[in-house]
Amino acid sequence: MNATDRGRLYRIYPVLGKLPPVLLKRFEETATLVTAPRGKRLFDVGSVCADYPLLIEGTVRIAKSSPEGHELLLYLLNPGESCVVTVVALLGETSFPASGTAMTPLSLFRIPRSLFLQAVLESPAFRVFVFNFLSLRLSHLMTLVDDVAFRRVDQRLASRLLAQAEPDTATHQMLADELGTSREVVSRILERFQQSGMIKLGRKRIEILDRNALDRFHHLEGN
Repeated sequence: MNATDRGRLYRIYPVLGKLPPVLLKRFEETATLVTAPRGKRLFDVGSVCADYPLLIEGTVRIAKSSPEGHELLLYLLNPGESCVVTVVALLGETSFPASGTAMTPLSLFRIPRSLFLQAVLESPAFRVFVFNFLSLRLSHLMTLVDDVAFRRVDQRLASRLLAQAEPDTATHQMLADELGTSREVVSRILERFQQSGMIKLGRKRIEILDRNALDRFHHLEGN
């Protein structure tokens, strides 16, 4: 690892500076730099998990696929964060429970499983870093389970539109991937929202016209 890579890694993951010197030296000696283009599948459900990633550039989409081929977005991994599905696989010595795809060109350092486990055991600061993200993602996934199990797709789509900065430039396929449904379903719902006067559809653009009405729809029970 050269000085430039070392400086960038420590800047994005300051917790590494709290590792014991011996561990820190091993991180520097064994970390492997990996780059990937947009769209590259980094791992699949059932594939072997042998390394812990330290993402320094780009975004990784972590998703679960249905038998019909629809993908449900679990979360996005950004630089400085800990990948929970990787942590679960490494700690449990299991295969990946979800897939990971590069949403943008990315760069990351891979840390061998043995070194990751040693850092968790011997560095309180690193252990807190890993388990804080585990707790955060688990809370998010519990909310996602509630949404998928108890709320209709149209209400979930309304919630997604309200949470996004305007105008929303996500494509219908991107929205479908996030919600774990088909592009056709999303398109029909958006057309209905437009006919109701809540949104206006444009080319790769969704503009909210009546936020209050969309919010009321999003909160309706038994709608």
